Amino acid sequence: MLNGACGEPDAGPTRTSGSGGRRGETGWEKSQYRAPRRPHHDVEVQDGSGRRLGTARLTEGVEGIAKLHALVARHGGQDLEPGQVVVGIETDRGPWVQALLAAGYQVYAVNPRQAARFKERYGTSGAKSDKGDAHALADMVRIDRDQLRPIAGDSEQAQAVKVVARAHQTLIWERTRTFQRLRNTLREYFPGALTAYASLELTSTDALELLVKAPTPERASKLTKQQITTVLARHRRRNRDQRAAAIVAALREPQLDVAAPVAAAYATAATAHARLLIALNEQIDALEGEVKAHFRAHPDAEIYLSMPGIGEIVGARVLAEFGDDPARYSSAKARKNYAGTSPVLQPVLLR
Repeated sequence: MLNGACGEPDAGPTRTSGSGGRRGETGWEKSQYRAPRRPHHDVEVQDGSGRRLGTARLTEGVEGIAKLHALVARHGGQDLEPGQVVVGIETDRGPWVQALLAAGYQVYAVNPRQAARFKERYGTSGAKSDKGDAHALADMVRIDRDQLRPIAGDSEQAQAVKVVARAHQTLIWERTRTFQRLRNTLREYFPGALTAYASLELTSTDALELLVKAPTPERASKLTKQQITTVLARHRRRNRDQRAAAIVAALREPQLDVAAPVAAAYATAATAHARLLIALNEQIDALEGEVKAHFRAHPDAEIYLSMPGIGEIVGARVLAEFGDDPARYSSAKARKNYAGTSPVLQPVLLR
């Protein structure tokens, strides 16, 4: 049996490696550098006892994956079947993962934290090299493969749901971070806005439009009830007159003065955050439609929707993370273990 591993491209240097089985083991390390250097994979081939059979540096793309297959064939022999090749990789998605699965290899996803802890047995200095990381990860897949989880054979529909569901969740997290920056900025020079727009929620597009229209206390105090009502009507708010009157009253409350140049600078930053939030709201709404469409197209959608408290968005996220490979979980307990919801029994000392 032959094993291997690889890593996911990233904005900074990334590491990947793997190992092989009885007849040979392969580990490779990927690092991405700033231009003009090209991303690459450092590969190490081992036998079942951990003896190094060879190393190689492979480029990203079709050429690199073709050379990897040739390397596997050279050290695995003519009798090696694709199913005997076991690969460890630090990601569960991407072109390399799909190419490895398409080749019929057994592919294991290695959590980067697991890999980092494993490498501590080789030394505590923290020094790293691509070849060293490839060697360590090759050993990890060879020695501790039973502790790793193989990548599930999810359908193309489930993979599509995963892509859009994770993208949707990521934008929501980004919106939360951007809102926190906006809130901290307003606290520095215009805390009254947080009170005035509290009933609308400052992440809502109508509240953000009002903030962009009047980003300083002086300009906000000059907003009229009609101007505010127009914005609320455009976003179909109920009780517009009452809401507008309350916002006008709050904006005209006395505010602690901030020097005009400083207030203008803060207003520029707040406006930038507000415009970014408006764009994020738009894209989140668009992605939500895509999530629902992909989820509804999956044959298991009705099963998820039949569960109490699960709608289309939550259902899509559950499907994305659990997958639809029928052989992935041997029992209901295995699924609970994967979700981290199985109870952990603590020993009780009786005296």
